[in-house]
Amino acid sequence: MTPSKHSKRSQGQESGHGNFCFKRSLHDLTPFLLNKHTLFLLCIDLGTSFLMAAYQTTVWKLISGTLGIICLSLMATLGILLKNCSDCCSCQEKWIGYQCNCYFISSEIKTWEESKHFCASQNSSLLQLQKRNELFFMNSSQNFYWIGLSYSKEYKAWLWEDGSAPCPDLFLSPQTLNPENCIQYSPSGNVWDEPCGSKSYYICKQKSLQL
Repeated sequence: MTPSKHSKRSQGQESGHGNFCFKRSLHDLTPFLLNKHTLFLLCIDLGTSFLMAAYQTTVWKLISGTLGIICLSLMATLGILLKNCSDCCSCQEKWIGYQCNCYFISSEIKTWEESKHFCASQNSSLLQLQKRNELFFMNSSQNFYWIGLSYSKEYKAWLWEDGSAPCPDLFLSPQTLNPENCIQYSPSGNVWDEPCGSKSYYICKQKSLQL
């Protein structure tokens, strides 16, 4: 039986109405889908911002901690220096103050006698060491310097200018020294003898002025 025109028209209308409903449904969902997409992007943006803030906070904490440690180290070093130089360390120009003593480190060379006379003219004496690390502040120096140690034929011993004897373990590498020579010393702890008439650098020492 052949369908009537009315039936075809009805089917066409129904079909058209169905397409219209489908298109309308997509149209109605579009804002919703867009809102979902926007919300998703917003969540990603917020998450990224949170992670960056957390990372920056961690970095700043590390930087702050490092700076704090450096400051404490500097304060400790300053405290040690002040302790070494409390109530003293007033030295004349071109002299170095260290642990309540003043040292003149020569930049010119002289014989042992000339060095001794120069130090005396400065109200001081050639270096008299009290302990092995006394010249710790000069550890980087590779030079040898005249010091105030000479051999006494009367006492048959090496003596300082004030007549006292050096400590047995004062020098890093003790050796047999020629009593006819004078003594040169390196801040690294080594010592050797040289003819007193030869020229070398020298170190003068004096007690610092009390403040």
